Amino acid sequence: MNDQMLQQMKSGSGFIAALDQSGGSTPKALKLYGVDGSQFSSDAEMFDLMHQMRTRIMTSPAFTGQRVIGAILFEMTMDREVQGMGSAAYLWKEKGIVPFLKVDKGLADEANGVQLMKPIPGLDDLLGRATGHQVFGTKMRSVIKLADKGGVAAIVDQQFEIGRAIVDAGLVPIIEPEVDINSPQKAEAEELLKAAMLTQLDGLADQQNVMLKLTLPDEADFYAEVAAHPRVVRVVALSGGYTRADANAKLAQNHGVIASFSRALTEGLSAQQTDDEFNSTLDASIESIYQASIT
Repeated sequence: MNDQMLQQMKSGSGFIAALDQSGGSTPKALKLYGVDGSQFSSDAEMFDLMHQMRTRIMTSPAFTGQRVIGAILFEMTMDREVQGMGSAAYLWKEKGIVPFLKVDKGLADEANGVQLMKPIPGLDDLLGRATGHQVFGTKMRSVIKLADKGGVAAIVDQQFEIGRAIVDAGLVPIIEPEVDINSPQKAEAEELLKAAMLTQLDGLADQQNVMLKLTLPDEADFYAEVAAHPRVVRVVALSGGYTRADANAKLAQNHGVIASFSRALTEGLSAQQTDDEFNSTLDASIESIYQASIT
């Protein structure tokens, strides 16, 4: 593990950019960027356009490790190049941004008020490739819809079981048990989630370090105990469907928690913008999320 990357993730001032939209969410992300379905006729063309968008973000002068301390990549992005370098190597060597890789394969159907992750075939191979690309950590997402004790326990058990395998491979997992912001039992689900996470964290060995990516809670500083746990490198927050303004306002109330926004980061960016317009819009977005992350 790269100690410099670890220190940056533990104590760096800034946030993590989530650039990991996968096959299912790519068309929506492109549409918000001003690229509709008429502009591509195959998945290959769609992913080429998505890589162009990500490359434009990553190469922007606004996108540096001074405010963006990490970035989460989609597998296909990791395997591609930015300015003649592997994407992960470019982020770290040229921008000072710690690279992460999304490793989950999407969500299973809802049961017991939650959506577990689908199986992740070939995970060991993928982690080996990530290590070869000098990736620091991984991210995997599951979703909690209701305050079902058994469902929440299953989510946390699955996340930490796979998380331990990722730690064994020398990487730091970002464990992401998202609570749906529209859940009618959001606060109750958060109570169950925190208790289950603390139990799992207490069971980790001294060198088994993880990160957590959590929905912004109803109660300010609700996850302070989790963030302070000795096995937690950092707690990051997802925007979860909130507008950037709302997400930033909620984030600023959660001290020691930093952003890991996807859609909220790219809000307002457009393929039709000139480079100056694009960079200015991205700079303002990054600055607002940065300020909310350093409270």
